Amino acid sequence: MKKIVILGGGKIGRMVCFLLGTSGDYEVRIGDMNLDGAHAAASTFGGTGEKVDLSNAAQVAAFVKGAWAVVSCAPFHCNPTIATCAREAGAHYFDLTEDVAVTKKVIELAKGSKTAFIPQCGLAPGFITIAANHLAKPFAQIESLRLRVGALPQQPSNQLGYNLTWSTEGVINEYINACEAVQGGHLVSVPALEHLERLIIDGIDFEAFNTSGGLGTLAESLKGRVKNLDYKTIRFPGHCQLMRFLLQELRMSEHRDDLRTILERAIPTTTEDQVVIFVSASGMLDGRLTERVYAKRVMAQTIGGHHWTAIQLTTAAGITAIVDLFAQGKTPAHGLVRMEDVTWEDFMANRFGRLYA
Repeated sequence: MKKIVILGGGKIGRMVCFLLGTSGDYEVRIGDMNLDGAHAAASTFGGTGEKVDLSNAAQVAAFVKGAWAVVSCAPFHCNPTIATCAREAGAHYFDLTEDVAVTKKVIELAKGSKTAFIPQCGLAPGFITIAANHLAKPFAQIESLRLRVGALPQQPSNQLGYNLTWSTEGVINEYINACEAVQGGHLVSVPALEHLERLIIDGIDFEAFNTSGGLGTLAESLKGRVKNLDYKTIRFPGHCQLMRFLLQELRMSEHRDDLRTILERAIPTTTEDQVVIFVSASGMLDGRLTERVYAKRVMAQTIGGHHWTAIQLTTAAGITAIVDLFAQGKTPAHGLVRMEDVTWEDFMANRFGRLYA
């Protein structure tokens, strides 16, 4: 069996442990800053967890030694250290980060590497990139490519229409940082929380607005083929206006730690969530302007006797499917591997990717 080290035993890390640890093909070790969190994640496959300071390069290096692959489910700011240790250990590297600056550091580490570096392989970026690339593939010239994802409560009960379903730090990051887009064929930077639009999916009203990091490397890969490309986060109507007030008028964007404290004190978590996905590609196909669309809502569900939230399921299915496809030789074997290198057909046929169906 291939030896895999998973770092980060939070919500996503627990399901990654469960899927890989019960598959029969991987020997899994889990490390986390919190020993109880590590044990909880390991219990999903009958293993034991270990305490690892993810900001301490020496501890991370010792933990990943001898691993075939390192899977980071840790906070995004830990990934440069983890990726560096993976390279030094000769292990392949996978992560979930949406942070643009961190991904650029991982891309630098991938240069000339004999092992693979596969960042951004969760939900968005990750699955959403694979779906968008699949829809756009038949078009010689892509007029518009729109990627939309939201992690939301099934039953919203506050003015924000929102519950904390994943990393609060990650949410704040994507609501504040500049966003990549393609406009008129040119790569541009656009502000977060702008370009508000209305969406109707399954008869339900949603809104979507710019957030950072969801495009991954897609804009660079489609350069010259796409005229307009953007990524937006989906929320229930009214959310964007309230967040603009909080972040811009009250200037909480300048006080991220305080904002995290406020949100975690006031906004409850939920285990009954949904992930809303919408991708649209339009362009000339067979001489006619044509649109191809993928839209889906994924709900929290029980698998293997465990209740998993929708954000756990979609994110963990993304990264475990990529690990599996890499192990099967269905992606490039070394250097930087982009989500654009993964085919829709391979992903959806995979035992973990099928969870999206």
